[in-house]
Amino acid sequence: MNKADKNTAQIPETSSPLQEKFINYIMLAGKKSIARRIFNETLKIISKKTSADPEKIFKTAIDNIKPQLEVKAKRIGGAVYQIPIEVKQGRQLALSFRWLISAARAKKGSPMANKLATEIIDASNEQGSAFKKKEDTHRMAQANKAFAHLARY
Repeated sequence: MNKADKNTAQIPETSSPLQEKFINYIMLAGKKSIARRIFNETLKIISKKTSADPEKIFKTAIDNIKPQLEVKAKRIGGAVYQIPIEVKQGRQLALSFRWLISAARAKKGSPMANKLATEIIDASNEQGSAFKKKEDTHRMAQANKAFAHLARY
């Protein structure tokens, strides 16, 4: 068994529902086979760079990016207030996937699998563009905490 076979042996052919949903977010124009290939290459690159379980790193990255709070614009009495609200579980996942993929797509000059692997590793280490987006969202919610009482209107 050579080194290439070892790396492919770590990544199982069956993926979790979380990974399948992420593959659907990667997919463009209905090309699921390409999206799946990108994701599998990403997991291989992660296992080479970190020598840890790529699935755990992926899960950690998603958990680190999930936002707890966000702001929602609400018009009350002619004024528009940014009201902090808690984010529901499904939306947390959707936002984290969206932020991770858009951060990877924003980088230029290398294949998508490399960009995505770098962004996932950064997110698992609480760094990178996607993690910064989450921090900015939380900071905005904290800054507008004074308007939280308007959420019930």
